[in-house]
Amino acid sequence: MNRQTLLESSISPSTCTRPIELYVFIDPLCADCWSLQPLLRKLQLEYDRYLTLRIALRTSLSSMNLPCTLNSEDSLACNKVHPTFPSIAVKAAEFQGKRAGLRFLSKMFEYSFLKSRNVSSFSVLVEIAEKLGLDVDEFIRDFSSKNVLRSLQVDLYLAKEMEVDQAATFVFFNGNIEDEGLKVSGLYDYEVYEQILEELVGMEIIPDIPPSLEDLFRRFDMLTANEIADIYGISEKSAERELKKRLLQQHVERVPFQDQTLWRIKQC
Repeated sequence: MNRQTLLESSISPSTCTRPIELYVFIDPLCADCWSLQPLLRKLQLEYDRYLTLRIALRTSLSSMNLPCTLNSEDSLACNKVHPTFPSIAVKAAEFQGKRAGLRFLSKMFEYSFLKSRNVSSFSVLVEIAEKLGLDVDEFIRDFSSKNVLRSLQVDLYLAKEMEVDQAATFVFFNGNIEDEGLKVSGLYDYEVYEQILEELVGMEIIPDIPPSLEDLFRRFDMLTANEIADIYGISEKSAERELKKRLLQQHVERVPFQDQTLWRIKQC
């Protein structure tokens, strides 16, 4: 799992001024990966200047055995529903920018686990692209392109080279290109990832000040009161009071889900 091996492959290395590269391998159909979102959000908010976050998709190899290819105009008629479609869709969205890909992944989790929609359906994935304001025509073209499939194959190659056999998995690389990556499989408390980051940086790491609540909602679609409390270092009751103020002002709205409440900017 030496990074030198990766850089000597056909993958072009990207330059990065941040000392740590963090690869997070996710399966779009995995509930554990959906529950990983609050942790990733907090890492980005607090330690973005220390690390470059790279989301890679770990799609089941058996799912990759499509009954027909996706490289012809007739391919979508052949495959309206397939378990590989969510991964392909994230890559198609990424072709409109890295943030577009992350937003698509987050919205896809919402559709799958909050709305119980079938995100293995091509029509649902197009609906998500429309909801996010992506260029839908471009999204559909990219969904069927060889370049998107090639990008997905790169993620599979990375998973193999880094010996990743499950999602979710974190792989940390420090600034020394010859050092082995530090692999952490499964989910742990936030403090575990902070400690790893600090050890790899080699000095005390200082979290950034969080953005305003309005900016936080602009960046992330849905948040729980507990997640907001954790980000700002306040009690959950204090977070709920702030949310209820904005609810009365019709700036946010509640989204009930199972035994908890999610909050988002009020939809028009």
